Amino acid sequence: MKRVLFDENMPRKLRRDLPEFGVRTVQEEGWTGFTNGNLLRRAATAFDVLLTVGQRMRFQQNVAQFDIGIVAIETVDTTLSNLRRLLPRIREAVEKVEPGAMIIVRST
Repeated sequence: MKRVLFDENMPRKLRRDLPEFGVRTVQEEGWTGFTNGNLLRRAATAFDVLLTVGQRMRFQQNVAQFDIGIVAIETVDTTLSNLRRLLPRIREAVEKVEPGAMIIVRST
């Protein structure tokens, strides 16, 4: 089972739609407010994937230096209902992403 960390900006209720993964939130880990670099360093010790709707991470971080995969969702609408429409692509990205890599899931 892949261990997935939801970034601060992810709707927590979406975790109910991903029962095949072990999902925790940044808030549950007590990591709220950490910069992306610090968050990735901490997350890499306990998680396989960071799931985020943060747009800046791919420009700010050299993800290859971290032992965690990142799935970034690019959408203007981050509501739960919109993200649920992307669930098949989110699931596929979480399964495929390798440590040190990033997969972008774009809404169409």
